[in-house]
Amino acid sequence: MKSITVSDLVRQFRLEVLAGENQLDRKITKARAHRPGLEFVGYFDFFPMERVQVLGRKEITYLHRQTEEERNLHIGNIVKYHPPCFIVTANQEGLKYLMKYCDQEQIPLLRTAETTTEFIARLDAYLMKALAPEIAVHGVCVNVSGIGILLRGKSGVGKSETAHTLIRRGHRLVADDMVVLKKLSPTTLLGTHNNTNREFLALRSIGLINVSRLYGRKAFQDETRISLDIELTQWREDELNNELDWVEKTVEYMDVKVPHIEIQLQPGRDVAGLIEAAANNWYLRQQGYSAMEEFMQRIQQEQ
Repeated sequence: MKSITVSDLVRQFRLEVLAGENQLDRKITKARAHRPGLEFVGYFDFFPMERVQVLGRKEITYLHRQTEEERNLHIGNIVKYHPPCFIVTANQEGLKYLMKYCDQEQIPLLRTAETTTEFIARLDAYLMKALAPEIAVHGVCVNVSGIGILLRGKSGVGKSETAHTLIRRGHRLVADDMVVLKKLSPTTLLGTHNNTNREFLALRSIGLINVSRLYGRKAFQDETRISLDIELTQWREDELNNELDWVEKTVEYMDVKVPHIEIQLQPGRDVAGLIEAAANNWYLRQQGYSAMEEFMQRIQQEQ
């Protein structure tokens, strides 16, 4: 199971550590934060104790208004479950009683200046990506007109060279050679780099280039949702390459289905242009338009 540590959150969001400084190596394994509400009144049947607990103005104001005895009871009921950490938002103060319990139970107590809504939105997005199941795939990931594409094919087939042509046409590189795929949901794959290959593109006969330095920041982006899987293959003369009887094909990565297209290579063929056409055609299909359906309708009307 993937995990991050509380110290990762401290660095990512520049959080202030109020208590439990020696426990920042505690592991976080569940995405999405939790705001304890019912737990303060003693209802724990569905308490997600493995999640980060966020205390906003509503929760802290409620605790402030309790008697010391009530407060000790409510906080004690929660800390005994040892969640990974507590994060107080909006730079709220008067937290000595909370610090006492967190120190006793060795649970990190953190604080941010951000509002509760804004912080939870950013925290959930970060946790979802950081804890998402992932695999590494040999290929190239590009963003073409806002559409994420995974280019695959045998070594030397021309994936990186094709990506370079797309970059020259104003599109963006995400990762070359090794693409990291993260499963964000049953229908969503995110393509990104592995940090080591960030911004780098390897071109045969040329060597390694940094696309951001060569073509500017617009030539690169950190991640993209994968919408198309395109495999580059050698031209096969004995095959009938007639796409009028085209049926959508898919491939699966971590049980997520992605539309798949095979583009056969031949000298003089504008592969980058075909990829642009495939991306734009995919977008039109998402809008409900199919060129094939319109074509068949025209044939039926002529009969």
